[in-house]
Amino acid sequence: MPGVDPKSYVSFDAKVRQAKAAERGKFQFLFLPDGPSQMVDIDNEAPNFNLDVMLTLAAIARETSRIGLIATGSTTFSEPYNLARQFKALDIMSHGRAGWNAVTSSGEDVAANYGQRIPSSADRYGRADEMVRLVQALWGSWGQDAWVHDQATGQFAKGDDVVPINLGGKYVASRGPLYIPPSEQGQPVVVHAGGSPNAHALAGRYASVAIGASFTIEDARAQRAAFRAGAERAGRDPDEIKYFPGLMTTIAKDRRTALDRRIAMTGRTFPQRTAYLQQMLGVRLDPARLDDPISPDQLAAARPSPHDPRSAHALKIARQGWSLRDVLAHGVIDYHPVIAGPAVEAADHMQEWFEAEAADGFWISPDIYEDGVDAFVDGVVPILQERGLFHTDYESATLRGHLGAPAQYGPDPRVMD
Repeated sequence: MPGVDPKSYVSFDAKVRQAKAAERGKFQFLFLPDGPSQMVDIDNEAPNFNLDVMLTLAAIARETSRIGLIATGSTTFSEPYNLARQFKALDIMSHGRAGWNAVTSSGEDVAANYGQRIPSSADRYGRADEMVRLVQALWGSWGQDAWVHDQATGQFAKGDDVVPINLGGKYVASRGPLYIPPSEQGQPVVVHAGGSPNAHALAGRYASVAIGASFTIEDARAQRAAFRAGAERAGRDPDEIKYFPGLMTTIAKDRRTALDRRIAMTGRTFPQRTAYLQQMLGVRLDPARLDDPISPDQLAAARPSPHDPRSAHALKIARQGWSLRDVLAHGVIDYHPVIAGPAVEAADHMQEWFEAEAADGFWISPDIYEDGVDAFVDGVVPILQERGLFHTDYESATLRGHLGAPAQYGPDPRVMD
């Protein structure tokens, strides 16, 4: 896009600037997905993820003071001791602002980078369960009061309170102990992203945050209820897990300006996306006629796919008379709901979902980070604050405090069996 440094993909300074903008807007946390194999169209697009999520958040931790820092770490292709050490070190560096998005990984392209094949779902989630238990045990292997650092007596720590864990299961094991003391929040917060019954169970046992993808209020409400039920089955208070569906934003003065921005950004992909939209609506669409509206006959014949929750919304936008190009610019086939228009439209969407108990918060994905974060912070956040829906300042210095998550150090005894 014009005005964006084309080399920003490798710029940690750019990531720090964007994080500072989010912190200025009092965002509770940054959430970095990860996937070490995402070169779909390398001729035209940078890969979708950061160079390295831990290094990115380490850079951000040194330049921010309040915003939480959540990174993704695979339970399938990582060892528990390494993950425990990396995330607790980030927690120390950020003074208690770190979170671990514990995911199982599911792509064969990712597995190939590790010389492996993707295990079955049962094995992936079996290993994930053991991984989280083991990592939390390692986090707690340095006693909460073990660090003395008494210069007068020369005692650094209480050796009897820094002990091995000697835990092992079917998939992973570790002797321990970890050699890092507690942070200001004790230990990192556990997060999970997914929507399957296995995800509901894993998140219900361990997570304070569930990151989801929901396209309707009904779907989001059902997902949130499933995660809360998972927590209750694990013996936890369901209020301890917060559900954050995604929201993609292009904030502009009006709808036309927002659509033109999205066309400039992704319009070259619209001929290919037309074929996908055609499947969603069940009618033939001509990619050579992007500037024409979908005809009345086609709209009358359209049958939204019952297997794609985006289809009904796509047909609703098409019936408003927009050109095929503009229908696609509305983001009707994107992987989260899209708000393209004035800030008040994003605020209205968030308020409606929140008040319907479909969300505890939102994962915001701006169209272009360089100015999209600021557009949201300067446009949407003040509206939410005026409506009494969002805080005007941080009430805590830790991620656990931002989320209202209970204190925890080591494994949660309620879910250990």
